Amino acid sequence: MPLRICFIASEVAPLAKTGGLADVAGALAKYLHLAGHDIRVFMPLYAQIDRSSLEVWPVEFLQDVSLRLGTQVYRFSVHTARLPGAATMIYLIDCPALYARASIYTNDPDEHVRFIALTHAALMCCQRMGFAPQVVHCNDWHTGLAPLLLGTVFSWDRLFLQAKSLLTIHNLGYQGQFSAAQVADTGLGLQDFDYAETSQGRINPLKEGILHADHLSTVSPTYAREIQTSQYGWGLEDVLRQRTADLSGILNGVDYEEWDPRHDRHLPVHFDARQLQGKAELKRLLMQRAGLEPVATRPLIGMVSRMTLQKGFDLLFDTLPAVLAARDVALTVLGNGDARYEGFFTELQHRFPGRVVFHRGYSEELSHWIEGGADLFLMPSLYEPCGLNQMYSLRYGTVPIVRHTGGLADSVSHFDPATGKGTGIVFNDFDAGGVRWALDTALDWYAQPTLWRRIVHNGMAQDFSWRRQVAEYETLYQRMTGQS
Repeated sequence: MPLRICFIASEVAPLAKTGGLADVAGALAKYLHLAGHDIRVFMPLYAQIDRSSLEVWPVEFLQDVSLRLGTQVYRFSVHTARLPGAATMIYLIDCPALYARASIYTNDPDEHVRFIALTHAALMCCQRMGFAPQVVHCNDWHTGLAPLLLGTVFSWDRLFLQAKSLLTIHNLGYQGQFSAAQVADTGLGLQDFDYAETSQGRINPLKEGILHADHLSTVSPTYAREIQTSQYGWGLEDVLRQRTADLSGILNGVDYEEWDPRHDRHLPVHFDARQLQGKAELKRLLMQRAGLEPVATRPLIGMVSRMTLQKGFDLLFDTLPAVLAARDVALTVLGNGDARYEGFFTELQHRFPGRVVFHRGYSEELSHWIEGGADLFLMPSLYEPCGLNQMYSLRYGTVPIVRHTGGLADSVSHFDPATGKGTGIVFNDFDAGGVRWALDTALDWYAQPTLWRRIVHNGMAQDFSWRRQVAEYETLYQRMTGQS
């Protein structure tokens, strides 16, 4: 039975993206729409969004709307557009005072206000549209106050009487805490928030979402278990364990309309598991484009990542230079983040010219080239709620090297030469020895063409499509709303 869904997110691909949340929001909304559900997606109209590439229409009855938060009054208008490549309607909250910034996320003192305003505005839009959602699906700390607002500020409105709230935790490490002295910015009083937090002088939007949402989900089954432990719980493991019956782990999917080597619009050469010569040609073109020595037989490792502690870069300071010195291997890296990691890869490029290249920043096109042209893809994460690159890699015949954590554990299985089963190289311990073992194992297997082709074909046969994964969200929505 079709459902009415209000979906609120801080970023939605391809309009605004800094990480996996955007990919998930864009693809999940697209496939829920294709499944026949009435889904209304709300996100900010950031200055970075290229309006010239969109057909944007103002919503006439949602212009110059007043929103008071504490002592501040914000004016916002709403524009609607179709997501590129999809029929999904997205509602863009235009509030220059909050969203006309140099970047999507900032360190500005009103950062919390920017997303509290988004959450209020989305629910106000539902009111003015006469749209009575059966599910309010909020994502991460940015919209974590939505369940609390439904039970307080918006509780008077019968429009939301049947609405059930779902909070999806994409990364528990980001909680959006701000000072309790700024409580007026929320439109609520201090008494409405968790006393354990306010007594310490802070408000934690993600924790409030965990406490008040009707149901919780994370982006992989393993991560759902991990966040209930002290190692991965970021101080919220106790409250998550209290809600374990309401917590689901649903592995993210891949939008194969965007990520498939048979028709990838970013690539000059296409291929599939039966015609891997196209991949070899793409590798040659990638090495040429990157300025790497054009040695076809040299294995090429790719990395595309935000450069943060979470991604396991600390493990590479000693291991990568040692492997590059001892083995005939090349490396191409795309990403930016912490200065020490950027500096490490810059120095590595200088130390191994022609074999290492570091592209600082992000390019959607180049990320597709690396996924398609590399032989191996390295993800040594400390923790990984889901991860998408390892699933992209599998489809492109680029063998993933991953640590056994979160969604990496749920999507990549360690290859067993005795049985011929498995899709990648998986190491367990978060230490330099584990990474070195994984890299050496991968390079040893790469030197055995028959064995390597088996791993590649195993990976390319996997199916992590959103067409399959969206059914799990539909089942969860139906259970929440009493339709199952």
